[in-house]
Amino acid sequence: KGDIFTFVQEFEGLDFMGALKTLALRAGVELVRENVQTRSEQDHLYGAMEEATLYYERTLKENSVAQEYLKNRGITDETISEFRIGFVPEGWRAVHDHLLKKGFSVAEIEKVGLIKKTEKGYYDRFRARIMFPISDSSGRVIAFSGRILVDDGKSAKYLNSPDTVLFNKSHVLYGLDKAKLDIRKRDYSILVEGQMDLIMSHQAGIKNTVAVSGTALTDSVVSRDAVVNNLGLVRRLSNNMIIAFDADLAGVRASARASQVALSLGMDVKIVQIEGGKDPADIILHSVEDWKNMLRNAKQVIEFHLNTVLARKLDDRKLTKAISEEVLPYIVVLQSRMEKAHFVAKIRDMTKIDESAIWEDLKRLEKSMQMTGTTLPSSPKEEPSLISRKDSIERKVLGIIYWQESREKPILDVHTLKKRLEKIVGKESWDRMLADSVEKKPELIFESEVIYTNSEKIEKEIEEMLQSLEADYLKREFAQVMKTLGEAEKNKDTDKVSLLLARCQELSNTLAQLSKKQ
Repeated sequence: KGDIFTFVQEFEGLDFMGALKTLALRAGVELVRENVQTRSEQDHLYGAMEEATLYYERTLKENSVAQEYLKNRGITDETISEFRIGFVPEGWRAVHDHLLKKGFSVAEIEKVGLIKKTEKGYYDRFRARIMFPISDSSGRVIAFSGRILVDDGKSAKYLNSPDTVLFNKSHVLYGLDKAKLDIRKRDYSILVEGQMDLIMSHQAGIKNTVAVSGTALTDSVVSRDAVVNNLGLVRRLSNNMIIAFDADLAGVRASARASQVALSLGMDVKIVQIEGGKDPADIILHSVEDWKNMLRNAKQVIEFHLNTVLARKLDDRKLTKAISEEVLPYIVVLQSRMEKAHFVAKIRDMTKIDESAIWEDLKRLEKSMQMTGTTLPSSPKEEPSLISRKDSIERKVLGIIYWQESREKPILDVHTLKKRLEKIVGKESWDRMLADSVEKKPELIFESEVIYTNSEKIEKEIEEMLQSLEADYLKREFAQVMKTLGEAEKNKDTDKVSLLLARCQELSNTLAQLSKKQ
């Protein structure tokens, strides 16, 4: 559709109401809640989840054992409130009965995954658990992850909401609604396993952290129903990711899976080495500075696994086998052949394994993964994009112009910027750009706000874009002049040849000067 709401829906993976809430928060506009009875069916379901969250929050305040557990884990009252942590008491129908009293039907409560049906009737899915709400990127509760408070030896430690009409495990990550601005600001994300890891990280001020707990990673950017999947959303905020999972066997396996998915989506991935059976929450509780140092020392994922193998001091045969099984699976999913070549060369230099043999094993591994159906895509299946580099730069600069014009106090000289862009593209192209962008103006402003708000290098970035754009236009003109020159020489038009040669020289000199600046 090309409007601002459609842009936010696609960018954030939200429905219309979620996009509306996100934009309202950004604009400082308060949304007035409608009466529950007048909402649409889906809004009514969101209402059920909100009411359940309020119920869990109130119940936590009434249970000293649950409060003591959270306190012992290092979580403050402020953090409990911020993340809306709650508690569901023992009992078979506590939430069921509460929501019925609030006007929600059994069908609605079942539809959002809060109750289950048996031969004896309905009962609560979650019982005697610490409750962690999972929200969409606009902050609406769409699911829960419940941690058992007292281990009975039979129940699962964590119990998560099933997929519902509101919740798809592959479309969200725990904490993404709170982390997204910091991820863009810092230009990297931290992916942890559990809710406690994320909550303690945020409490320590490291708020660009998201967690996989209660969700499921998927190896595509966009789902079949055209919704942006979880790592696809993170990648749109930043291409850089640090993965910090627990040091146990399950954590190592989950880290391997997450790393391969992220690499296959073209992300730059680093790994934090956690030893001693600890998890990030334990480390942060003991020392925030230790956790920050571990993040600073994170290693590129392929180099991390290569060094781990080399540290075992294996003989040649076992080393070759370990490289093939523990390192090549990360290289095979890389999008760029140049990147693959870089790491193949690194393995050759560090192990003295023949390079051609490494390439053969890579091809064999790729074929094997394809045959078993376990291959990850070598290039993300994202929305098709035919936008050229020139068009991309023009869109960004025009967005910045519109954004600055919309501000009460612009931080840039908009008039000078407009004149310079017009000079580069020409009067005709400039008029066409303005006419074509009228309907896109709101989304162009929003894009610029998201990308450049709080940017300390905006003037430098604009200068680089303008220089690249000018070079692009000059090269296009140079190619056209050269073509015309060939025709003039063929027609033996000496006057025209002289003029065209002079223009070629002029363009060449200008391009050379631009090249020195870039």
